[in-house]
Amino acid sequence: MAQPGGSRPVTVSDVQQLVKRKDEIEAQIKACYELLEGQKGVGMNEPLVDAEGFPRDDIDLYQVRTARHNIICLQNDHKALMKQVEEALHQLHAREKEKHARDEAEALAEAMSQNQRLPQAFAKVNAVTPGSPASISGLQVDDEIVEFGSVNVNNFQNLQNIATVVQHSEGRPLSVTVIRSGKKVHVGLTPKRWAGKGLLG
Repeated sequence: MAQPGGSRPVTVSDVQQLVKRKDEIEAQIKACYELLEGQKGVGMNEPLVDAEGFPRDDIDLYQVRTARHNIICLQNDHKALMKQVEEALHQLHAREKEKHARDEAEALAEAMSQNQRLPQAFAKVNAVTPGSPASISGLQVDDEIVEFGSVNVNNFQNLQNIATVVQHSEGRPLSVTVIRSGKKVHVGLTPKRWAGKGLLG
């Protein structure tokens, strides 16, 4: 397994393996402490000689020494491993942050290129009468019209073009595309007679 800081980027499974190893070491340390506990409760620092300076005969000196030695080694391993876990987590978080920043930059670039790809508008809505067919369809003031039925920037000459389309489409839904706040919005508009003037309002 590549260690953190190696040439290969750290993965979540690397961190999981390190944590598993850490748990194993902690279990071994616990077992060594239990062994010391079983030897009349000698810990890490109790003397192994009696009052006269002779090795104690009420405990297994070899086992105690081995357990103490193992605990010291394992604690060092544990410390080193914790450092690795920390570094690996830092790397993972740094990568997540980088990825997040990259995703945001890509989304921004995408939005910018969408803006550049927005079609050309040929008219702007400057008034919408409340309750009119235009208002009911969701048209809003300042919407820029890019398509009105069959009329678009390529064949639009004057507002008479729109009037003609409206008259021919009375009672039938028209597909209208507008640019609103920098985004393309599709509106279904059905020209029809209403209380006000014209078929749209």
